[in-house]
Amino acid sequence: MVGLINGVGYPRGWKLVDEEVLGRSGRAPAIDVESVRRLHRHEPRENQCTSVLVKHIQAPVHLVWSLVRSFDQPQKYKPFVSRCVMMGGVLEIGSVREVNVKSGLPATTSTERLEQFDDNEHILGIRIVGGDHRLKNYSSIITVHPDCKDGRPGTTVVESFTVDVPEGNTEDETCYFVEAVIQCNLKSLAEISERLAHQPLLLSP
Repeated sequence: MVGLINGVGYPRGWKLVDEEVLGRSGRAPAIDVESVRRLHRHEPRENQCTSVLVKHIQAPVHLVWSLVRSFDQPQKYKPFVSRCVMMGGVLEIGSVREVNVKSGLPATTSTERLEQFDDNEHILGIRIVGGDHRLKNYSSIITVHPDCKDGRPGTTVVESFTVDVPEGNTEDETCYFVEAVIQCNLKSLAEISERLAHQPLLLSP
């Protein structure tokens, strides 16, 4: 399930859809809401929109993070990326990548800088700094949290963003478009992670 979070004190535009993720379905909270508030800090201006999406994945956190942390290979799980070239050989905060986008989206290239990277807290933050698209001043933060569902180890992925609202578009239209792209990415991330998680079972006699 992909959902959106909202709560008192969250930035303008955040909404609550996935109540189960926030522990309102009667089971223990999947993630610490205060942790999300702390890690996903955006300060949108008047001409920007922001939102946060949540996805539960039935795969261990280390496996999901191994895909998410691949700033140099986003095509591992992002279906709209056809090619990625790193500007420099070292993966560190400040690293820049040039991404080629598949046809079907109103974009061809995107130049992106790694803003946050933490292997311990499982945080990856990027900012778009150039390219052929309309996502101006776009920044996103994705965090990966251990979870447990039905007695099985799992992962909750939270991704938030802020971006300028292009001239001629509304805030709702802009958020809807970006959320749709992120939802596709998270769906793909879940499918690949869960398939990898079940491979040992398939190989066992």
